[in-house]
Amino acid sequence: MRIAIVTAEYPPLEGGVGDFTRQLGLALTAQGHELHVLTSLDEKPGITQEDGVTIHREIGDWGWACHSRLTHWIQKLAPEIVNIQYQAAAYQMRGGINLYPRWQRRNLEVPLVTTFHDLLPPYLFPKAGPLRRWAVWQMARYCDGVIVTNDEDYTTLTQALDAGEQRPRTRLIHIGSNIAPSPPPDYDRRTWRRHHRLQDDALLVGFFGFLNASKGVETLLKALARLVETGVPAHLVFIGGRTGSSDITNFTYADEIDALIAALGLQERVLRTGFTIPTEVSAALLAADICVLPYRDGASLRRGTLHACLAHGLPIITTVPRAPIPALQDGENLLLAPSQDPAALAEAILHLWHEPDLRLHLGQQATALAAEFSWERIAAHTAELFRQLAMEQV
Repeated sequence: MRIAIVTAEYPPLEGGVGDFTRQLGLALTAQGHELHVLTSLDEKPGITQEDGVTIHREIGDWGWACHSRLTHWIQKLAPEIVNIQYQAAAYQMRGGINLYPRWQRRNLEVPLVTTFHDLLPPYLFPKAGPLRRWAVWQMARYCDGVIVTNDEDYTTLTQALDAGEQRPRTRLIHIGSNIAPSPPPDYDRRTWRRHHRLQDDALLVGFFGFLNASKGVETLLKALARLVETGVPAHLVFIGGRTGSSDITNFTYADEIDALIAALGLQERVLRTGFTIPTEVSAALLAADICVLPYRDGASLRRGTLHACLAHGLPIITTVPRAPIPALQDGENLLLAPSQDPAALAEAILHLWHEPDLRLHLGQQATALAAEFSWERIAAHTAELFRQLAMEQV
């Protein structure tokens, strides 16, 4: 199939949606499909070939002005399917992409599919109120197909669509890890830790992902301070970029985290890799003893950072999901702690630190769970939906 993917993020721009799109494109290409990605302008505008995927860096504004550009590109390319990768922050909270399916559907002769990475509404305009959520539902209803990446959003979206007259074909297809467990060829865990001035008996807690208010990093820092106060040789490594390229609110939150680190006196206990290449991200993940992901809104399989830690076979502590997720088993493939509770989180970290057999078991089960979210499987399920919709269009 000739597949067109629309995304506001794509590497080298930093962001989970861009990383997801790249991995999906590579997997679909490996399965024999022709991939074209339309994305934002960067320092190298134009058309390039990257690992078999054709990248069109042409969109400078994702507001209402993008509609005609996007339609012209689709008509010229003549794909068999168009897939929009949606996350409100990736489009800088602009609402243009949300109404594209409704306003431009009559101009297209190709099925439209939206992949919802979250259901957060765009900004639109001051005092937009209920219209913001309406824009999300309109995007779903005027597509031919919808892909949702986690159980919670699937339930919410299908219930919302049931209330409307139009119901697209909807699929739940989980995402996978954007970072493979592949450190540099000369990687040695002890050498990495000693290079970062960590003693052999140090407890290294890893946090992977951008600094965002939903990540609960302030809870992790307060838990770390409690551990340090009791004499635990605990350190924290922030793995990956600081804020990403899309969500401007991340910058304010990152400054607040820096201030909290200073207020808690943790400057000497915090390491940062910064934005770096995948092999170095993998090396830092493998150097950690425990991975802690204290999401404020609870663990979710839409989180690429969680998938990456699973893929690396790390013992993980994260927060209780808002609704049960059968794949995530407390005490079996990870540990769950209450959200925004530094004392409980510190206790969970200390418990896991003193139980090496439990750490080993959780890590082994994390690896087993990660195998269920391979990119080969994700691409196959995605292509199956695309093929069905394309055949119906003929």
